[in-house]
Amino acid sequence: MDKKKVYTSKFNELFLSNDVPKNITVFDTTLRDGEQTPGVALTCDDKIRIAKALDELGVNVIEVGFPASSQGEKDAAKAIMNLGLNSKVCGLARSVKSDIDAVADCGLNYVHTFIATSDSHLKYKLKMTQDEVLERAVSAVEYAKSRGLEVEFSCEDATRTSLEFLKKMHIAVQEAGVNRINVPDTVGTISPIAMEYLIRELKTVTKVPISVHCHDDFGMAVANTLSAVRGGAEQIHATINGMGERAGNASLEEAVLALMAFYNAETTINTKMIGPTCKLVSRLFGYPIPANKAIVGKNAFAHESGIHVHGVLNDPSTYEAFGPELVGVERNIVLGKHSGTHSIKEKLNEYGVVLDDERIAQVVDKIKDLADSGKEIDDAELVALASHFAEQHESKHINLDEFAVFTGVKTTPTAVVTLDINGEKRTGTSIGIGPVDAAINAIKTVMGNVFRLEEYCLNAITGGSDSLCEVMVKISKDGKGKAVSVGKGVGSDIVQTSVDATMEALDRLYSRLE
Repeated sequence: MDKKKVYTSKFNELFLSNDVPKNITVFDTTLRDGEQTPGVALTCDDKIRIAKALDELGVNVIEVGFPASSQGEKDAAKAIMNLGLNSKVCGLARSVKSDIDAVADCGLNYVHTFIATSDSHLKYKLKMTQDEVLERAVSAVEYAKSRGLEVEFSCEDATRTSLEFLKKMHIAVQEAGVNRINVPDTVGTISPIAMEYLIRELKTVTKVPISVHCHDDFGMAVANTLSAVRGGAEQIHATINGMGERAGNASLEEAVLALMAFYNAETTINTKMIGPTCKLVSRLFGYPIPANKAIVGKNAFAHESGIHVHGVLNDPSTYEAFGPELVGVERNIVLGKHSGTHSIKEKLNEYGVVLDDERIAQVVDKIKDLADSGKEIDDAELVALASHFAEQHESKHINLDEFAVFTGVKTTPTAVVTLDINGEKRTGTSIGIGPVDAAINAIKTVMGNVFRLEEYCLNAITGGSDSLCEVMVKISKDGKGKAVSVGKGVGSDIVQTSVDATMEALDRLYSRLE
């Protein structure tokens, strides 16, 4: 990661610890724990696509599923193993021989086996004693090693297990030959400071690498992951987008960026692939990424406030913790009620649209008016607005003072229009086939029917019921086609926009004939 593009607080340096491992292994469990997200069921092809993306992302271990649970899980595990990925491919197994056999028979060389150790799990789920659980764990590790597997072992619900029993379990499975021991905060019940303490205590008896697996029930998954690393954990479990059962797991993208930014820890993650990977998982899981999601949410690098935009455009460090290019996403200048001149100019420059200050001010005012009514402006609509104002002429002889349209079921559309013609106000009323026709007819009435509508064209700039529309009208004097004028309008209200376009065409025609 390019440290020059990371703008974190200098106070972090006061608390850097020599106990923090410099290289952190990333164990991704998106395809196992992540798939336990309610409502998610991945196909074999889905799992293969995600596994390839995770491998390209650079994770060290991919937990592909729970092979003993179904034939589909076995098929997916075999297919992913046959891809020849750089990442290690791991399968989950309970501490029973049949589960371990299922992992080995899929051709995998890494097993993550577990058994619950907390009092509540022993009493209400397993109905076993601590001695029985310890014996089961040791037997599972020994059997997995005999099958030639690399073994990671977890004490399920470790953070609600007594420290004495946890240490006893760690010592026993180490003697059985375990390669790595994972500490799961299964229900997300530990605090960050307590997690650091727990890992430090377990390190006193644990000589193999310690891993940590945190859930987000209290919103602490990433914080607890960081605290575990501060306590000496060498590996983290995480999922893309923080997917997982209940409130989810530690978010891989958040944990990795934080470890690198705050602890100067290194991982093998290619951070530029984070954005694309998160989008892929979101699409295949059917779970949209929240707009305010850290790192990859659409608002993570979005700026609307004029002050913020001005600062970011001058120097990104003013309002960003790191550059969006580090994680493969883009900065987004959002248009809305808080937008200023710098925002609009920058966005228009992207499309090669250059306006003078007066026209820019008109665009800004229009955007603020639309935003006040609850309308969001996208890029296409901005360009349309800019083009509209760029084409406007200076003189104004005829101005719309006010208008109203009445329509409904079994009601003849009726319009009342008041125009200001060189300082003189005139009012006219008319009916029409629809509200637009009635409004234009009312304008004709005020003007003494001196013009005729030759063409009317309506286009929706974007989709949605609140999208901006563009109206183009062509009118001629006396309907003879000898003096023709064109007007355009852009807005969210079709009737208002049609009136605006007609007024522009009429004013141009009047100016030309004057």
